Amino acid sequence: MLKRLSHDHKHIAVLLNVLKNKQMKLSEGEAINFIVVRDIVEYMQGYAERCHHPVEDIIYAYYLAHKANGAMDKLSAEHEVVIQVSAALMNTLNLILSDIVVAREKLIADFAEYVELQERHMQMEEREIFPLLAKSLTEQDWQVIEKECQDSLIDDPLFLDREQQEFDELRSYLNSSE
Repeated sequence: MLKRLSHDHKHIAVLLNVLKNKQMKLSEGEAINFIVVRDIVEYMQGYAERCHHPVEDIIYAYYLAHKANGAMDKLSAEHEVVIQVSAALMNTLNLILSDIVVAREKLIADFAEYVELQERHMQMEEREIFPLLAKSLTEQDWQVIEKECQDSLIDDPLFLDREQQEFDELRSYLNSSE
């Protein structure tokens, strides 16, 4: 399970780098493809927030209930903040894609906040949470957790090697920029 989550983090990092690049171009006054940006945020909302984070939450809740002796659940609280910041950025992008004028500074700030929050969050998980779980949970614990996670586990709609139509433009962009 941790291997899958770390693999997701690598994919998310690729997308965050694209967003950073787009943010830099935007701050330099260049035009950017907002559909690609929207697709990245949509992917993050659809996959990361509805599969990846819930799996992390289930694993961490299990850890808290069985191993932690009252440690606080800062992971779920952070996931809530990520959801809020993601929704704010998506709202701004939808305004732009609906031809509603949005101040460039607001969009740049929303980008920066989103990318920085996502990166900080993943670093915290990789540095603190994942090693703690790997050290603390037994093979039996992981079997129980995997059963609990079954409803949350979905296929990655962007990075799987099979024919899919969802995120076509983003997939093409990523393939051409490699």
